[in-house]
Amino acid sequence: MTTCTATAGRTDGAAEAGPATPTRGPDVRLAVKDVFGIESSLTVPAFAEPSEHVPETDPAYRFNPDVTLALLAGFTHNRRVLVQGLHGTGKSTHVEQVAARLNWPCVRVNLDGHLSRLDLVGKDTVVLREGRQVTAFQEGIIPWALRRPVALILDEYDAGRPDVMFIIQRLLEREGRFTLLDQNEVLRPHPQFRLFATANTVGLGNLNGLYHGAQRLNHAQIDRWNIVAALNYLPADEEAAIVRARVPAFADEAGRELVTAMVAVAALTRAGFRAGDLSTLMSPRTVITWAENTEIFGDCAAAFRLSFLNRCDEDERHVVAEYFQRCFGREPEEPGRVSGHGPLAGDPVRGA
Repeated sequence: MTTCTATAGRTDGAAEAGPATPTRGPDVRLAVKDVFGIESSLTVPAFAEPSEHVPETDPAYRFNPDVTLALLAGFTHNRRVLVQGLHGTGKSTHVEQVAARLNWPCVRVNLDGHLSRLDLVGKDTVVLREGRQVTAFQEGIIPWALRRPVALILDEYDAGRPDVMFIIQRLLEREGRFTLLDQNEVLRPHPQFRLFATANTVGLGNLNGLYHGAQRLNHAQIDRWNIVAALNYLPADEEAAIVRARVPAFADEAGRELVTAMVAVAALTRAGFRAGDLSTLMSPRTVITWAENTEIFGDCAAAFRLSFLNRCDEDERHVVAEYFQRCFGREPEEPGRVSGHGPLAGDPVRGA
């Protein structure tokens, strides 16, 4: 089962890429300062017009300067960039949002345990041609991307199966050619083909027990990545700004205070995780979910339980409840009760 987010091309003459997919490289250069708000005199190549595989721009997204410059080096100088960070830090989104502002076509492949070599490279399939069923070789996502000016993002890179990882190893050479054994064909990468990956670990496996399924990676493969960027959680004020942008109902003063307290709880869980007091931490994604659920249920405490507390170990819930109490001045209510008034019954309640 493939989890590719773009349809691979085919060798039977039926091109799957849409007509808007460019075949030529970038045609303009953009100033980094103007586009990303980073103090820099650099300019980067970009496409003047978006195509069907360019991600949607998220105006609320906040760019980490160091990671952004690392990714821009990947786009500009064809460097292979691996972005590592805890869950919810927005690693894949960061690459996508850089690509979105450059109008650079971008596809994502999730290296889950079901993705096989055949999914990546291609396989023989039965197709209908002129009313008859025939067997034809259908290319996988790698040959499709290699032929185009596309940024390929390998998500969950540290969860890939060993046989899959050795297929990818061929791509890590900047000018590495890719051999289609079934077709006796050697593919030369498009000059604007780019390769990125995201991972929770740096290939050392599930050391802290937080990322089951992560595997120890071949060090020779890790060594082939030109740049390894670390993405941490954003500062509290920037994280709160993103939450308010995602949930406009909290854009007023009362909502601002509520979101600030939510982000403070999240920060305490992360500190507790680092100190070994908790085995679960609250990601920015969970904070946004908490805010959205607060709007739905009209009860911040109930939304907290449903969004985060119930997924914590029972022995650790009193610690999480203490964090909530420190930020909201009260204990979260007993689990199992969803109360309050909100869009289920009216306007949302701005408080615990």
